Amino acid sequence: MRLHLLVLRGIMLIIGCGAGLIAAQLLPEVPGRPTNIGLWTIIGGGLAGIVIILDVLYKRKSISTISTIAFGLATGIILAWLMRALILPLTPIPPNFWSAIQVFLICFLCYFAISFIMQTKDDFRFVIPYIEFSRERRGPKPIVLDTSVVIDGRVVDVADSNVLDGVLVIPRFVLQELQYIADSPEKIRRNRGRRGLDVLGRLQKNPRVEVQMLDVPTQEPEDVDNRLVRLSKKLDARLMTNDFNLNKIAQLQGVEVININDLANALRPVVLPGEELRLKVIKPGEEIGQGVGYLDDGTMVVVEQGRPFVGQEVNILITSVLQTSAGKMLFGKLIETQGTPSTGRSSDLR
Repeated sequence: MRLHLLVLRGIMLIIGCGAGLIAAQLLPEVPGRPTNIGLWTIIGGGLAGIVIILDVLYKRKSISTISTIAFGLATGIILAWLMRALILPLTPIPPNFWSAIQVFLICFLCYFAISFIMQTKDDFRFVIPYIEFSRERRGPKPIVLDTSVVIDGRVVDVADSNVLDGVLVIPRFVLQELQYIADSPEKIRRNRGRRGLDVLGRLQKNPRVEVQMLDVPTQEPEDVDNRLVRLSKKLDARLMTNDFNLNKIAQLQGVEVININDLANALRPVVLPGEELRLKVIKPGEEIGQGVGYLDDGTMVVVEQGRPFVGQEVNILITSVLQTSAGKMLFGKLIETQGTPSTGRSSDLR
C-alpha cells in the first residue's frame, strides 16, 4: 500500500510539472517579456507538492466527508449554471460583469450545498446515495464477541448446538486484551486469559461456525466497552456479552445484545410444584435435617429431611419454587416410598 501511494504521489508531481509547462505555452506572449517556462513548471510542481503535503498531514480521512464535498461541489456548480442560463437572458447585465458575479455565486452555492448536506446527511441517507450507503444485508447479522463471553467459554457449547447462524466477529482489541490478561502476574487472572485464548482456538476449529478476526482502527483512546458498542453499530451486528453494564449501555444505544446468562436462564427446564424428581443429595443444608442437591442446569434444590441421604439419589416431590435475584431455588420433600439411608452414612451425620 505504501509503495502504491509513493508511485501515485510521484505521478502527481509529474502531472503538476506538466500542467505548469502546458500553462506556460498557452499564455499569451508579452512583447519584450518572454515566458519563463521553467518558472511555470516549478509553480505547477509546487502546487502538486502542496496537495501531496496536505494529503500526508491529513491522515484521518473519511469517505463520507469526501463524498459530501464532491456532491456539494457538483450541486453548487449545477445550480450556478442553471441560474446563469435562466437569469442572464432576462436581465440587462453585461456578460463580462455576469462572469464575475458567477464566480462568487459558485463559491456561495458550493459552500451552502456542502454545509447543508453535512448537517442533514442522516436525513438524506436513504434518499440520495452519496455517503455511507445503508447496505442491504442478506442473512443473519454478525455477532461481536466480548472478552467476558470468550473467557466464560459457554459460547463453544452454544456453537456446538448449531444455533449460531451468524459470523462470529473477534475484534483485534479483544484479542489483545486476552493476551494482556494471559500475561498477568496473578495466577487466577492469568488462567482466565489463557482459558479465553483456548476458547478462541476451539471456535476457530469448529466447522459449525465462521470466525472472523477484525482489525479496527482507532482514532482516539477509548475503553473496550465503547469500542465494542461503536463497532457493533457500525457493522449492524449483535453484541454477545456477560457484562451487565455493557449490556445496558449497548441497549441504550440501540445495539442488540445476546447475554449468555439470560440464554442459560431461558433454557432451564420449568419445574412446577407437584412434580417428582430423582435427585442426588450433595451436601447438608443450613437448617436441621435439610439436604441440598442440584439439577443439571445448576438450580439448587433444598430437600426437607434429606440430610441422612447425603451422597445418595432420592425421589423427591417439589413443594415450592422461589425466584431470587441470584436465580431459582426449589424446595422438595422425600417421597414416602423412599428407602432407609445407609447405616454408616446416617451415623456419621448424627
